[in-house]
Amino acid sequence: MSGESKLILTEPVLSVYMAMPVAELCRRHAIGVEVMDQRVFKLRDEQLDMAFLPDAGVGRWPIRALLGHLADAEMVMTHRMRCVVAQENPILHNWDENAFIDAGIYGTERTPPELRQPIGAYIATIYTLRKWTGDWFRSLAPSAWERKGLHTERGEMSLKTILTYDTWHLDHHAWFMNRKVARLVGPG
Repeated sequence: MSGESKLILTEPVLSVYMAMPVAELCRRHAIGVEVMDQRVFKLRDEQLDMAFLPDAGVGRWPIRALLGHLADAEMVMTHRMRCVVAQENPILHNWDENAFIDAGIYGTERTPPELRQPIGAYIATIYTLRKWTGDWFRSLAPSAWERKGLHTERGEMSLKTILTYDTWHLDHHAWFMNRKVARLVGPG
């Protein structure tokens, strides 16, 4: 992390993101992984794979699973945004995030240590997709932000709405992850 800390200090509220203009959303989207506590790279496997009880107030998913989920979500959201711009009223399918975790695809505690997924790959995926997408955003005409697709559960969604959810989603989960890191290693 360079210069000033970009860690999120209060829980992100979706309605605040919904009210942001496109330029502000693009700026926040570009910050990406910089909102994550970089001490996560120093955690041991046992810490990365530790689940938390619901009353801990930091979310239940282990950090490794959370980062895997964020990488998958970034791929899904990026694809949705590109489909909305490229296609006329595309169908945007829902995905079951819990099924991914339940299937153990993020290589957590049920996976032998030598086969566990490295968290750096997840963070690099998010970083790369955010950089690529941010560069693409600058090429869009203002009218592109109103293009829409049909989400199978949420209904009609514009490019701006998908960007809003994507930006909030990473910030929301990073806020929980940062709280987990602080519980494991102390305040930053």
